[in-house]
Amino acid sequence: MRILLIGYGKMGKTIEKIALQRNHIITERIDQDNANVWETLGEDAANVAIEFSQPDAAVANIRQCLERGIPVISGTTGWLGHRKEIENYCQEKGGTFFYASNFSIGVNLFFRLNSYLAKVISDYPQYRANVEETHHTEKKDAPSGTAITIAEGMLEHLPLSSWVLQEGSVSEANHLPIQAKREKEVPGTHVVHYQSEEDTIEIKHTAHSRKGFALGAVVVAEWIVTQQKSGILTMNDFLK
Repeated sequence: MRILLIGYGKMGKTIEKIALQRNHIITERIDQDNANVWETLGEDAANVAIEFSQPDAAVANIRQCLERGIPVISGTTGWLGHRKEIENYCQEKGGTFFYASNFSIGVNLFFRLNSYLAKVISDYPQYRANVEETHHTEKKDAPSGTAITIAEGMLEHLPLSSWVLQEGSVSEANHLPIQAKREKEVPGTHVVHYQSEEDTIEIKHTAHSRKGFALGAVVVAEWIVTQQKSGILTMNDFLK
């Protein structure tokens, strides 16, 4: 499989290492220092693109791939206000766009457990819910895309209007608070709390490295290419 790697930070380098171990070829590496490479790339540049760049570059990067008919997998967060625009462009081009806030198999199992717990606990209004996420200090967006996905899974079942980024110790009524913490060398920790006067229920996912995220992205790329998948896809499609 020939991969176009977009974003060459720590995650990009981890994806590259895993892809090479699985006998794939990296045809090009694009980051902010060599964005002019796009000018010379055609439709035959790669079988698939894996995009882990920055929030302010993601939309342009994804459009560049779709323009060339290259299936693109994106794990960049913080740009989703433009998601509908990208999905419409993908449909217009008849392309392939796969987005996930987190490619870790463990995290996606956590998403399912989280949704089920919210459904079960919705009948018990004495429990107040909140989400806490901790990431490395280099992460640009807050809350994390994973935390937002967790919150959205809870809001499908709980009688709350929306999630809100919690500033300080005060949380808004009728909203699901998300606390975002930044610490050195933390790949990602997410905790869901349900607290009452009597007790606390919590579920937690802790990533030990970036390897799980990177491996998931490469396996999804393999699936898209070998199964010749097209259209707008998510981890739910892959996990089926």
